[in-house]
Amino acid sequence: MKVSSLDSRRSTRLAQAMLCLDDFEPKAKRHLPKPLYGYISGGSETNASLRNNLDAFQAYAFRPRILQDVSKRSTETTLFGQTFTAPFGIAPMGISALMAYRGDIVLAAGAAQVGIPMIMSGSSLIRLEEVVAAAPATWFQAYLPGEPERIDALVDRVAAAGFGTLLLTVDTATLPNRENNIRAGFSTPLRPSLALAWQGVSHPQWTIGTFLRTIARHGIPHFENSYATRGAPIIASNVTRDFGRRDHLNWSHLERIRNRWNGKLIVKGILHPDDAARAAETGADGVIVSNHGGRQLDGAISPLAALPEIVERLGDRIPIMIDGGFRRGTDIIKALALGARFVFVGRPFLYAAAVAGLPGVLRAADILKSELHSNMALLGVTTIEQISRGHLVSA
Repeated sequence: MKVSSLDSRRSTRLAQAMLCLDDFEPKAKRHLPKPLYGYISGGSETNASLRNNLDAFQAYAFRPRILQDVSKRSTETTLFGQTFTAPFGIAPMGISALMAYRGDIVLAAGAAQVGIPMIMSGSSLIRLEEVVAAAPATWFQAYLPGEPERIDALVDRVAAAGFGTLLLTVDTATLPNRENNIRAGFSTPLRPSLALAWQGVSHPQWTIGTFLRTIARHGIPHFENSYATRGAPIIASNVTRDFGRRDHLNWSHLERIRNRWNGKLIVKGILHPDDAARAAETGADGVIVSNHGGRQLDGAISPLAALPEIVERLGDRIPIMIDGGFRRGTDIIKALALGARFVFVGRPFLYAAAVAGLPGVLRAADILKSELHSNMALLGVTTIEQISRGHLVSA
């Protein structure tokens, strides 16, 4: 993916000016058309779950230890036998290629350069084969209907492409009420209108650098990975068919996937300890505690609040991961102290990719890793494994 040296220098300067992950969001809000920014930033209905995710971190305060030699501290951690440079990765986010040119590849390539995992969304607009070719260690997240034939075909396609880790997202039984999207002017399918045309005219950098560039080089974006075959164009009236029959999905389908898939299998979207235990019993190699970034059931418990009971129930049987509202190195430390093995971060990385491409993704990862490295010293630990519940108190 080639960019001009001028564009690369401009993106690098912009990225380096960011001091924290939150700095990327106002830049992205100005850069992106209102409907696209609204799609990323919003949750469902009243945004209660979205707020819960951010507020949950305030329930805990740190109790650091002093006079510890932390000069040789390291953020490295091991998950599924693989060593990563930090205990965080990039969460799956749909239609990323509308936000940043070749967005899924930008995110995957950035993660590969940094040495962290990136999860590709099943609602992506770039073929999964292209993404894994650019970054072979990428994980794939699937939205599957309760239809055995379609399940088998997509699982086989993911395996043939070379992915080693498959996630099944299980909290999408139906499309939620995302009235925020409607108010922002976003719809699926995207419907041409004067208002949408004005958004293109008033955001020329995105229009030229992402939208027109995509159309010229790759044609109208399609949902490429919902099933084994190519899905509908994003502007097609029948595009919602790609999201159907997910309310049929049940535990028997997870068993079917486990029997067919030879790689690592992770279940994402768990908030109840009983479900976490059943996922482990069914053969999942790991779970991700998640409420879909506040984008599904409004008012759902935050993943951080749900984490302790799930950890108590599962113990060390399988790795417990988490996403939802993570913005700081201190947020990551709180989740690790409560028993999570790994954290995934979504929106900030997509904002970074939207405004500054690959340099933005690299900068976002560097910010988070640097914060974590400093926070570990101030907490009094030298390894990720040393972070424990004893470092937290209720605020």
